[in-house]
Amino acid sequence: MPLTLSIGEATATGPRTENQDALRSVMPAPALATSKGYLFALADGVSQCADGGLAARSTVQALAQDYYSTPETWPVAQSLDRLLLAQNRWLQAGTQGQPLLTTLTALVLRGHRYTLAHVGDCRLYHLRGETLRCLTEDHVWQQPGMQHVLTRALGLEAHVVVDFREGDVQVGDCFLLASDGVWASLGDTAIRRALLEEADPVSATQALIHAAHLAGSQDNASALLVRIETLPDKPLADALAEVEGWPIPPRLKEGQIFEGWQIEQRLSVSQQSWLYRVHDEAGRPWLLKTLAPTQQGDTQAMQALLMEEWFLRRVAGRAFVELHSLPHRQHLYYVQREYPGRTLAAQLSQEGPLPLGEWLDTATRLLRAIGQLHRRNILHRDIKPENLHRGDDGELRLLDFGLAYCPGLSRESEGTVPGTPGYLAPEVFEGATPEPQQDLFAAGITLYHLLTGHYPYGEIEAFQRPRFQRPENALRYRHDVPVWINDWLLRCIAKSPTERFETAEEALLMLEQGERQPMPPPKALLERNPLAFWRTVACASLLINVAAVLFWLYRH
Repeated sequence: MPLTLSIGEATATGPRTENQDALRSVMPAPALATSKGYLFALADGVSQCADGGLAARSTVQALAQDYYSTPETWPVAQSLDRLLLAQNRWLQAGTQGQPLLTTLTALVLRGHRYTLAHVGDCRLYHLRGETLRCLTEDHVWQQPGMQHVLTRALGLEAHVVVDFREGDVQVGDCFLLASDGVWASLGDTAIRRALLEEADPVSATQALIHAAHLAGSQDNASALLVRIETLPDKPLADALAEVEGWPIPPRLKEGQIFEGWQIEQRLSVSQQSWLYRVHDEAGRPWLLKTLAPTQQGDTQAMQALLMEEWFLRRVAGRAFVELHSLPHRQHLYYVQREYPGRTLAAQLSQEGPLPLGEWLDTATRLLRAIGQLHRRNILHRDIKPENLHRGDDGELRLLDFGLAYCPGLSRESEGTVPGTPGYLAPEVFEGATPEPQQDLFAAGITLYHLLTGHYPYGEIEAFQRPRFQRPENALRYRHDVPVWINDWLLRCIAKSPTERFETAEEALLMLEQGERQPMPPPKALLERNPLAFWRTVACASLLINVAAVLFWLYRH
């Protein structure tokens, strides 16, 4: 059962010459409604600015057009915040040097939750049963006689602070967006009475507007009422996974035709998945990933596989694998293109550490891929050489999203440490919440390993409780490595998250800046390896002394 709503909205100019309020309700297609929700907004343009009506209309229009273009993996509040920051900059620029000002209250209903974004003096009321609560705070001066003066509004300052609030919803809940032309004249008691007396949302909003002007409101009056009629049967993550009714394929045999795919061979078997090499009708190679038949009914594993596919479809690009659309799929699996080439783990095993030029290219590509993931609010959580594939086409691709995590969508199993121990940040072992810097730490360990063939903190086994002491300098293993690369790596893999790069973009910028610097002259042996230097001095001294003794004996 989907989320269904009843909606009513009304607005009136009143005694003013122009209506500077703007209302917007967006009812998207079912797929977007599931992932992004339903959007409702009320903006009240500030009449003292150049064009308050334009400010209000453009703001609700920008939200309606751009909100559904933000990544589906972003939390609602993050999407709204990014859009409102951009809209605030546009309003600040204004017309003819004068900023445009408006207040805004926006509501998103998704699944069993609501998210509120608010700046200014419009209000959002929540009616549950017979209890009415105001969920917003008026951003106005609280001194007597100054309550109409705004302290916050879109376009008022270069940096806008938006209030956000989230909560659960129930069937029968009502949410009322109201401009100050309504609530300032009627008060909460009259608003509550009108909502309880009028069962139809359209009639309720019209009654509120009419009552506000009868009560003497001298302002534009606008109201938007949303009532929850039904709620989805299951949480958003389950709805996205759609596990129910999906059978896992039986064990597939070589030469078998399965849903149009010719099975060539089974490539790997793990606790998480089975992987087959298959061909389509045109003979092109693909990889089919599914679960073991014995995992039928394992809801967590089945959801994880479909969530992995869901993530991959939302990060499409050269740094990730291409997925087949599978229009006629009847079983639980997904198919990705097979790329000729090898993993960087295989290359390291066969050829040893990467040359500096290839290493720099690899680091740059990896950081760009991680940045693309993080901008979509996805954490990979298993970055390592085995999951980096260098194709014969020269592209570096990040593989295996089986442990990927998206806040608000993914479910974390308690007591588990996801990922490969040797690449996990120290805080992961302590049960820390997944963060982007943990991916950057894993990328740093990966790049250190590809550069030196060693691990900076030593190799960590699955059963170990590691102690993170001081990491080993890469210069110990590679004397041709510039000092700035060593310093860059040490910052990536710092024990404390506060000492690491904050974002993949920052790490990439520092890497590119260092790469453009002239290569410093080779350091003297004393600076590169003091122990080797003094050993050499001692040996040379010993040889000189022995030679002197032999010369003295020869002369005498």
